[in-house]
Amino acid sequence: MAQQPLLIGCGAGFSGDRTDAPGPVVATLVRRGGPACLMLETLAERTLALAQLRRREDPDTGYEPMLDALVAPILAECLGSGIRIVSNFGAANPEAAARRIDEIARTQGFTNPRIAIVTGDDLSGPEHQELLAERLGSHRPFVSANAYLGAEAIAEAWDAGAEVIVTGRVADPSLAVGPAMAHFGWSATDWDRLGPATMAGHLLECGSQVTGGYFADPGFKDVPDLANVGFPIAEIAHDGSCVIGKADDTGGCVTLATVKEQLLYEVHDPAAYLTPDVTADIREARVAEVGPDRVALSGVRGHERPGTLKVTAFYEGGWLAEGEISYAGPGAESRARLAAEILAKRLPDLDFRADLIGVVSVFADDAGRLLAATPAVDARDVRLRVCARHADREAAERLAQEVTALYTCGPAGGGGVRTGIRPRLSTASCFVPRSAVRPAIEWVS
Repeated sequence: MAQQPLLIGCGAGFSGDRTDAPGPVVATLVRRGGPACLMLETLAERTLALAQLRRREDPDTGYEPMLDALVAPILAECLGSGIRIVSNFGAANPEAAARRIDEIARTQGFTNPRIAIVTGDDLSGPEHQELLAERLGSHRPFVSANAYLGAEAIAEAWDAGAEVIVTGRVADPSLAVGPAMAHFGWSATDWDRLGPATMAGHLLECGSQVTGGYFADPGFKDVPDLANVGFPIAEIAHDGSCVIGKADDTGGCVTLATVKEQLLYEVHDPAAYLTPDVTADIREARVAEVGPDRVALSGVRGHERPGTLKVTAFYEGGWLAEGEISYAGPGAESRARLAAEILAKRLPDLDFRADLIGVVSVFADDAGRLLAATPAVDARDVRLRVCARHADREAAERLAQEVTALYTCGPAGGGGVRTGIRPRLSTASCFVPRSAVRPAIEWVS
């Protein structure tokens, strides 16, 4: 079993993250030397749904749309320095993503990069339709369905010499657990090492959230040089414990508070954080500052993993139409509220929502109860946003037509109209037996 720590740097925390973030992380990994990998986490339910829509339009797409911008600047340095890349940017089409990375590598002078593809998360085939219908209680036609895979296939690809590992839907922490499993030689049932490694992956998975990004709140939780916030690097030890730091010469901070916030992020039960790899237990977790921008996490335990895997299925969700219009000056809020009333009366057959951006929008409910109950504050700079969903595109398009008509048919002084319409995929989740999911490794030839 290897004893030398493994460095895992995170260069992306979601699809749409900063494309210049991986550079300082890779540079730091190169300077520090030793076994290391770059983790790019770019996938969520929303982004996977959008990827499925793109793949339906073009079978050669469906992977992370910013893949080139994320990978091209750092690929040569990673391949030349032995820093492996592990990412779920394959989304709905890992094979196409892997081929694209191969093309980038070859243009940069690497003629035979070892690129592995983790498959098996896609349960869209006919052999799974009955199981999904049974588990979801519906026989509606599914556009796609994806299981949350764990770390074992990633570890297998690492052991086989993969320099780049492309996955579709895997659990976010598994992107770090897989490399650690392979590097240290852990078994798939080594719960007390997989547990802390999972929480190390959890600290990394959201990128700069743990280095001050999502943490910042001026005057209450100040973060230095947030415009240049650095992305995190975990130093994982042979027992799964870790030290969290960040890329050299960057802004942001790693403190007890930033680590505690991210440690608890989305954890439903501190005694049983369920993942495909392990049930992590953070009730006795301890964090300690061990240097500037360096926090150690220890005391995490692990228990047997769940016997099932989560699956998210996507099905046709009709159309979403949106429209916005601004009102300014005296009486702006009253005019915006009147415009919303006009639209609601003219579109009674649509599932309709209205928000007053700057007055009541973040917490407004789809039924409009909060908007109606919120007293007017005489705001003088208000943007009305409305949206509606409908199974029929033509019916949904009526919203855009009616918002545009407010230029002259609605209250005075409206301007800056913006409208749009797009298809929707709705989601439903369930659990399936592990035996129904068969992860595998493929290679770009």
